[in-house]
Amino acid sequence: MTITDASSLNLALDATALQEQLGLANTVVDPASLESSVKRFAAQKIVLPTFGELAEPRLISQDITKGVDKDAADPRNLFRVHWFNDMAGNRVSVPDHVVLPKSLTGVDSPIVVMFGDRFPMITAHKVLAAYSCLAPRVITGQFNPSTQRAVWPSTGNYARGGVAISKIMGARGVAVLPAGMSQERFDWLDRWTSDPTDIIRTPGTESNVKEIYDACNEMQKDPKNFIFNQFCEFGNYLGHYEVTGTALSAVYEHVAKGLNRPNLRLAAFTSATGSAGTIGAGDHLKDKYGTKIVAVEALECPTMLENGFGEHNIQGIGDKHIPLIHNVMNTDVISAVSDRATDELDVLFNTSAGRDYLVQRKHVPQAVVDTLQHFGFSSICNTIAAIKTAKLLGLGEDDVLITIATDGADLYPSERVKTMKKRFNDNFTQVDAAEVFAEHLGTVQTDSMIDCTERDRNRIFNLGYYTWVEQQGTPLSVFEARRSQSFWQNLRSHVPTWDAMITEFNARVAATK
Repeated sequence: MTITDASSLNLALDATALQEQLGLANTVVDPASLESSVKRFAAQKIVLPTFGELAEPRLISQDITKGVDKDAADPRNLFRVHWFNDMAGNRVSVPDHVVLPKSLTGVDSPIVVMFGDRFPMITAHKVLAAYSCLAPRVITGQFNPSTQRAVWPSTGNYARGGVAISKIMGARGVAVLPAGMSQERFDWLDRWTSDPTDIIRTPGTESNVKEIYDACNEMQKDPKNFIFNQFCEFGNYLGHYEVTGTALSAVYEHVAKGLNRPNLRLAAFTSATGSAGTIGAGDHLKDKYGTKIVAVEALECPTMLENGFGEHNIQGIGDKHIPLIHNVMNTDVISAVSDRATDELDVLFNTSAGRDYLVQRKHVPQAVVDTLQHFGFSSICNTIAAIKTAKLLGLGEDDVLITIATDGADLYPSERVKTMKKRFNDNFTQVDAAEVFAEHLGTVQTDSMIDCTERDRNRIFNLGYYTWVEQQGTPLSVFEARRSQSFWQNLRSHVPTWDAMITEFNARVAATK
């Protein structure tokens, strides 16, 4: 299939838009650029993993990463860009996860959380999204690491992942993110970038995505800058569909076997939308198990619920627009969660008073409490949404809900200091712990949720028109094509095509002297 074969997508779509804006080239676009990348990768001994290998790491030789520091800027760490790592970077047979008990969640349904802070270099799963966007651009000759800068617009983790992947692929990476994000994000970027100008701070915080777009639109005027816009780069969606979806499936089947419940079903997957990459894994689960997909957002900026306004602090989940790669018409439930909940539960989970309260007063197993340090803000948000979903849908003990901890609490100490000072006068006690638990876990309600009808889906879908057609120049035919599930189903043929191209690319690299 060639990019100009519109009939292959059953659509008469703009081929240029598919190739350039959406990242859906599946043939070599620029042979000279590709040859340049081959020579560069040969010189630096860079080998690319296939999407199939990242989805099934048992296919990867363990010798590749033997003796390699998981957080080093080493090309061999590309073979760790998957879910099957432990905290030390060792391969595991099932992705690390926790099954949250009723003593913590208040619901009979098991809630399973898969941990993303096992990913290398950035301790967050966004490094997978960055690889999924960059690799197809390299193997099709669209991005030349020798002559172009890779620009990564983000509210933090995707930019960090992009800088990491760029560096180990021998390219210069540029992070574009709001100035108000957590200090830990900037500290990491300071260590990984060689030039301070490669960190571009835009106005605002998590809610100011348009300002990021504006900065990138200005940078795009220089052909040396290549914008990897995670909100419309379909490699982001396809990477999560293939790699994250497969990992979630492995976790669910492992849990189901362990619980020995023959009637156990994977009822729902909850994911904050953000760039809408991660929620693409929900399409995989729905295809395989009929799982309902729950899109989550911040209550303080209810874009899907209320068309977008306000500001919030659930860092990493974006808002005020509908990403182009969000399969809105396949979404079943919308849920909003308050940043007051994520801020305060972060304190509960990461202070001795909070942890002691959970063990001693709520009888949450110590082993579960020990895992709570691996829940970042969006992870807590995803978990609360799972509780809300269990209640909304009336789920029981034979209904599993699954979600993702995209990063861990280690990225938010500076934010925790702010919350401690602002809300608890720098003294979080067991009384405070009891109040936080009661407000945010003990009395979770089904408010600010939509059990979507077709009209709801179309309303949310249409909201994306203003961003993509009017502001970003996406052809209307491309925008509208996404309303049909056939568009998304046909997209998935790119993964085996890209894998074949990666294999061929690696062979050319190996043959280059």
